[in-house]
Amino acid sequence: MPIDYQALLNFPIPEIRQELRWQDSSLYALSLGLGQDPMDTEALRYVTEGPAMRALPTMAVVLGYPGFWLADPATGVDAVKLVAGEQAVELFAPLPTSGTVVGKSRVTGLVDRGAGKGALLYTARDIIDEATGAKLATVENTTFLRGDGGFGGPDGPVKRLAAEPDTTPDLTLDLPTRPEMALIYRLNGDHNPLHSDPALAAKAGFPRPILHGLGTFGVVGRALLATICDHDPDRFGRMECRFSAPVFPGETIRTEIWRKPDGAAFRAKVVERDLTVISHGAFRTR
Repeated sequence: MPIDYQALLNFPIPEIRQELRWQDSSLYALSLGLGQDPMDTEALRYVTEGPAMRALPTMAVVLGYPGFWLADPATGVDAVKLVAGEQAVELFAPLPTSGTVVGKSRVTGLVDRGAGKGALLYTARDIIDEATGAKLATVENTTFLRGDGGFGGPDGPVKRLAAEPDTTPDLTLDLPTRPEMALIYRLNGDHNPLHSDPALAAKAGFPRPILHGLGTFGVVGRALLATICDHDPDRFGRMECRFSAPVFPGETIRTEIWRKPDGAAFRAKVVERDLTVISHGAFRTR
């Protein structure tokens, strides 16, 4: 059935209460490629338990995750054809490696781009520390519903993103992805078969399963953490960007960074295809 604008705008996304263990923090870090060098002490504090263990800031994107709720037929969405469009995460406090968090998600906007042009779905999720009631982070998503335009909804407002730099980047950092990265990343809770089923990936128009957009986001977050935050997760403030093209597991992601007084502008490419996969990146430190 086609999208019902009011029904999707007010869709009751489940509130999620999540018990965190140190193993969850470790899995997230491993799913982004940390731990490949057993002598890398910076990486080891994200994958091994103990008092010094830290959670990667971008782990907020998988906390309190309500699952693949857009696959529910009641949404009216063609779930096979949707892809991640834009992403933002803002940290207000360091993420815990254990404890209980609550994810409160909501639809914040829906834009109809017209028949054959798809639609834009805006959502947000607050991550709350259950013990204290403190808001740890807010995660914002734009999902491109490629098969769902022309349902009679409004054509705006469309979110504005940061301008693209036109100078040589100040820094670049290459980080490899592993061939099995999507299969590991999905263990964080995103089980969309686009990332694991070759037949479904082909049906969606891809030659093979693609890496989760949030997996790419996390790898680029690693690069910003290392370069702009000097490996200090407490300095990680807000990161936002647009997904320009998919990454195939096994490719190398090159993050290009332009320093700014309060953070950086950035974009990312896959080295093997010289193709921009993340654009309009803006990062702010805390």
